[in-house]
Amino acid sequence: MSEPIRLLLADDQALVRGALAALLRLEPDLDVVAEVSSGEEVVEAARRTRPDVALLDVEMGDVDGITATASLRAAMPGCRVLMVTTFGRPGYLRRAMEAGASGFVVKDTPARQLADAVRRVHAGLRVVDPSLAAETLAVGDTPLTRREGEVLQAARDGGTVADIAAVVHLSEGTVRNHLSAAIGKTGARTRAEAVRIADDHGWLLS
Repeated sequence: MSEPIRLLLADDQALVRGALAALLRLEPDLDVVAEVSSGEEVVEAARRTRPDVALLDVEMGDVDGITATASLRAAMPGCRVLMVTTFGRPGYLRRAMEAGASGFVVKDTPARQLADAVRRVHAGLRVVDPSLAAETLAVGDTPLTRREGEVLQAARDGGTVADIAAVVHLSEGTVRNHLSAAIGKTGARTRAEAVRIADDHGWLLS
């Protein structure tokens, strides 16, 4: 009998992480060898436990799952990554794949399908939620420049232009220009609507 597939789980919600671990441990060919609560712990835990597949959440505090994916793939190219997230947004899928993820599924995926996704990713296949893949093709890539995305990200909290300028280290005039461009590119009427549209499409990441 072959060795079980070794898994690392990263999710900042303890209940979700524990539930995933419990479900996956029911499978005789899967072994959860590490659980962490933040993206910044992923590489160290992986080096210590040598997982075959890492299941990472997207939104995890200071170091998100997509950033952690890129770091893990650089540090341990043999460890494959499956994103398991509440936020099935097209922009997240595209960026996760660009960072080196092999799969992307949402957290309400049935346990049997999730276990099968792990096995397929371990076998070198790509696994993507089909409805999200179709939506990603329909939406396309982000129209925002890196700076426009940063400015919209900083605008999430609803601060003044001066507040946003302080966060992104730009002049207030430059911030206004970026906000105006972002509003136009997203088809929004207001700054708040531009943030919402970009967020819904996964073009922003907290």
